[in-house]
Amino acid sequence: MNNVRPHLSLLTSEQIQQVHHYSLQILSETGVRVDSDAVIELLRKTGQVQIEGRNVKFSAEIVTRAIESAPPVLQIYDRRGQPLFRLGDDRLRFGVGVTALYYQEPAADNLEPFTREHMRILTRLASSLKHYDVISTLGIVRDVPEALGDFYGNLEMFANTSRPLVLLTSDEDNFIPLLGMFENLHGELGAKPFILPYFNPVSPLVMDSGTLLKMQASIDRGLPFIFSNYSMIGATTPFTPAGSLALLLAELLAGLTISQVMKPGSMITLGMLPAYFDMKSMSNFYDPQSVLLNIACAEMMAHYNLPHTGASFSGTGWGMDLIASDSYWMNTLTFAMTKGGLAPFIGDSLTSKTISPCTIVHAHEIIEQALRVADGFQLDDAQVVLAEIAKVGPGGSFLSTPSTLKNYKTGYYNSPIYPRWTMEKWQAQGQPDARQVLREKTQALIQSLPSPDDYAELIAKGEEYIRALKT
Repeated sequence: MNNVRPHLSLLTSEQIQQVHHYSLQILSETGVRVDSDAVIELLRKTGQVQIEGRNVKFSAEIVTRAIESAPPVLQIYDRRGQPLFRLGDDRLRFGVGVTALYYQEPAADNLEPFTREHMRILTRLASSLKHYDVISTLGIVRDVPEALGDFYGNLEMFANTSRPLVLLTSDEDNFIPLLGMFENLHGELGAKPFILPYFNPVSPLVMDSGTLLKMQASIDRGLPFIFSNYSMIGATTPFTPAGSLALLLAELLAGLTISQVMKPGSMITLGMLPAYFDMKSMSNFYDPQSVLLNIACAEMMAHYNLPHTGASFSGTGWGMDLIASDSYWMNTLTFAMTKGGLAPFIGDSLTSKTISPCTIVHAHEIIEQALRVADGFQLDDAQVVLAEIAKVGPGGSFLSTPSTLKNYKTGYYNSPIYPRWTMEKWQAQGQPDARQVLREKTQALIQSLPSPDDYAELIAKGEEYIRALKT
């Protein structure tokens, strides 16, 4: 079978080598600051770094060895132990999140402080939509004691889905106790991993002690983890796309190298969120050039044969509006035509301070169509149907031919949200606005979400664990 499939290519093989060389030059000549005495000592023992105080300069040899040591594919499971996808050897996968302070309710876009109930709703909503493969920490729960927000929020995520969880914490001191809560609820986490912790270095070129401690804790438990940097182009990285790409890639390679020095074969996926910094509004945003940097990072990871976790283009717009739709379409379509990876942070807006169920539902529509483009079509004798064309002939009709009768119900895209109306039908329905249709569909989905069978049992056990933390 001959499958016609679109492929998006940005860097030539020579440019890939050039970017790699620039990043190695940054690591060997500028180096990174490592804020952990224990990690500095581990690096010193390799004999392949130069250390001046906390500044560490990496040789090309130690970086190359790390690239060769890291697994090229990460098998990700659900909470019940079922294999779901192979990051690094699969199409692009998606997730929702991340760490919003407000919930944008679907009836009128009003903002509400994020609560346990919102975590429950959004986790169940995302789990009901087939293309959300992971659930990232959706918000910071604010209707419980602040010190316990990470625990109650992640408990609600754990109890309301069996899908893999991308774990972020608002307080890094809570990370290891959170893993303890998951172990208390589930048992060993590393055998069939469904928890993917998410860590950031501090740009430019700082490996902070909290990130390094959490990396080691994940490695000790056999967990795969995401190591991703978030730029503020023009502030924390150079304003030129090339400069930001080289710097961000150097940070990723430094994190990769440290992970492999901690333990060869440690499971890690790398990526960058290449946002710009607006000096007028003092806020971050994604520019069309960010799309190019996301693709470039995907191609560098493919060159290294490493799993990639890239940008989702969340945080734009004022809810699910034209602004957000532009960004999601641009990135999702282009990203889907690369080798693959994970885009884990869909659904938030207003510079990532809010998260909207309407955005989660509409973005799923975008994903569905983008994947349909990326899947391409078959080109062979059976699909060209030359016999049908000959039989119908000039001026005929294909309405009742075998290929039409076989495919007309499933052979093209039908939106589960927006009906395909004629002008007359739209007028007869009162000329509804598409956003109102989305609001009503989202509210209906939320009202129909069932409670998982083991929800009450897991919540009770998790709350007992949290109560014990307080004593």
